[in-house]
Amino acid sequence: MTIKSLPESLRNSQKVFSGVRFDVHTVELKGENGNIRRDVVIHPGAVCILPLLKNGDVVMIRNERFAVGKELWELPAGTLEPNEPPIETAKRELIEETGYEAKEIKELMSFYTTPGFTNEIMYGYLAENLIHVGQNLDENEKIRVEVIEWKKIMKMIRDGTICDGKTIAILLYYQVYIQNVRDY
Repeated sequence: MTIKSLPESLRNSQKVFSGVRFDVHTVELKGENGNIRRDVVIHPGAVCILPLLKNGDVVMIRNERFAVGKELWELPAGTLEPNEPPIETAKRELIEETGYEAKEIKELMSFYTTPGFTNEIMYGYLAENLIHVGQNLDENEKIRVEVIEWKKIMKMIRDGTICDGKTIAILLYYQVYIQNVRDY
């Protein structure tokens, strides 16, 4: 991310770390008792995709996440590449992680993942009319695909089996504002 695309509050920040997927900047902010230093993760943005089969079942993934040391139930997701529009990232990640290509894909919502320390914005997409074309995982990804019925997904959220924030946000947004099914 370039300095010009940073919000005004971060324009005078200094990069202290440059990583593969994100950078870390330090910024001085004015506080009531003087200046305070804060670190912020500068992130290019990401997508999360809700792939729905014709019968209403959801294509979920079980993704091994080293940062938490366990496999999580998730919707497919991924980080934007430089100059890549979010919808193109969504199409690419859906095929890579699930092996499904969507004939129809539309944006559902967007949100900041954790604005207390990062500018990462997450774009949520609905993918429908899916055709299986084969998974194309990155060499370091350990992902298993499973198709889950909607009623079971709601139970998995309620009992904590699904504990990934972006996945919960997209699923519940769809449940409340698109599907509008309230019988769980």
